[in-house]
Amino acid sequence: MPRPAAGPAGGTQSLEAALRLLIALAARPGPASLSDLARHCDMQPSTVHRYLTSFQHAGFVEQAGKSGKYDLGHAALELGLSAIARHDFVNRASDRIGDLAAQTGMSVFLSIWGSAGATVIRWERAEMPAVTSMGLGTTLPLLTTATGRAFLAWAPPAPLRAARAAELARARKLPGLVPDLDPSEAGIEALIARIRARGIATVDGTFIPGLAALAAPILDWQGQAQAVATMIGTTPDASDPGSAPAQALRAFCQSQSFAPLTDPAPDPLAQSLKP
Repeated sequence: MPRPAAGPAGGTQSLEAALRLLIALAARPGPASLSDLARHCDMQPSTVHRYLTSFQHAGFVEQAGKSGKYDLGHAALELGLSAIARHDFVNRASDRIGDLAAQTGMSVFLSIWGSAGATVIRWERAEMPAVTSMGLGTTLPLLTTATGRAFLAWAPPAPLRAARAAELARARKLPGLVPDLDPSEAGIEALIARIRARGIATVDGTFIPGLAALAAPILDWQGQAQAVATMIGTTPDASDPGSAPAQALRAFCQSQSFAPLTDPAPDPLAQSLKP
C-alpha cells in the first residue's frame, strides 16, 4: 500500500486533516451535521464521513440516533480530563516569565492566592531592577496593588471575601487610601468591570511613588485565576493599558490561559430585553 503523504515538518497530511476536523467539532457549541463540518473544514463530505467513521470506532465521536448529527464521544472526554489533570498552570508560567522580563525590560513576578492572600512565589528581575522591598513570600493587598486587583477581578470570590471586606472597611475610614475607587461594594464591582474589560489591572505612581505596576491572570477552563503575572518598572506610562508592556503581558498571560482575558462586549439586543 502507498504511504500517506507527508505534511509540513514531517507530519502526515491525512492525519492532520482528520485532527483538524476533530478540533472543529470540539469548537462547536453542540452536535454538528456532516455537511456543516465539511463546509467548515473545506473538505469533501465523503472524506469527512470516512474520518468521522474512524473516530466513531475509536470512541472519539458519537452520532445521535434521530438527528444523525455528530458530537464528541467518551474517549474525547477521557482525553480532555487527562489533559486537565496533568496541566500545571503555575510551573508552566513560572518557567517562562524570564522571557517576558527580557522582552520588556521590566521585572516580572508570579503570585498565587495563598492562606495569607496574594503571595509572590517567583521573581525575575530586569537588568535595571526597580527599588522595592518586595520579594519571594511577600503578600500583597487587594485594592492598592495591581496583583491584588487582578485576583479581585478573576479569582473565585469565596477565598477573597474576608480580605475584600477588611480592605473595604479600611478604605472607608481612609478615603485617600484608594483615590481611584469609590469605597463601596458598587465601587469595587465597577473597578472589577473596568479591569475585566481591559484584560489587565494597573496601578501608577499614586500608590507607590515612582513605581508603575500591571498585572494579568493565568486563567483555567472556568475563567478563574490560577496565578497572576505582574510587571513593575519606573517608566511612568508603563501602567497605561495600551502601552507596549501591557500588550506584552496580556499576550503572555493569554498564551498560558484557557479562557479569554477580556469579557465579551455586551449584546445590545440582549441588554434591551433585560427586565
